[in-house]
Amino acid sequence: MAGGGATVRRMPGYRRVLGVAMDNRVDLPGYKYYRRPDGSRPAVYVAFADLVAYTGGPPVNGVCVRVDPDELPALDARERNYDRCDMTHLLADPPGLTWMYLGSIAGHERLAHARESGTAVVARSYLTTVESGFRALGPSELTAFRRSTDFGAVTVEELERFDLPPG
Repeated sequence: MAGGGATVRRMPGYRRVLGVAMDNRVDLPGYKYYRRPDGSRPAVYVAFADLVAYTGGPPVNGVCVRVDPDELPALDARERNYDRCDMTHLLADPPGLTWMYLGSIAGHERLAHARESGTAVVARSYLTTVESGFRALGPSELTAFRRSTDFGAVTVEELERFDLPPG
């Protein structure tokens, strides 16, 4: 999104996990799907990061990015596995109204089904991109990311992302 003014913040009471998934068998206009290096499209559920309530651990770190209100509908559509929630009250020094995307019920249910059926995977490139983002913030933020993250046991696959055109 346009905007700017990105700042790093820490939020207590949450832990970063793989908490939502998309069904890679389903084409949704304007969304995405994944293929293996051999070109095949696996019948799997691809998992993504989420935050879940958690006490007793370090706060989760993340980046707050200023977004114009008219950009929110497009951001909501892009983050279709998540619900936008006002988390301003949880930040010690909020930069203003602060939204966070937390996994939707449907996203959680897809991942639960995938775990039960043995079809949950995560793209290696996704894990690399997420960790690289925190690495770019500096050594202390990478350490904070690692301390506040538990991606658990999900099969990691080599997958390439393909974006679908809008409807």
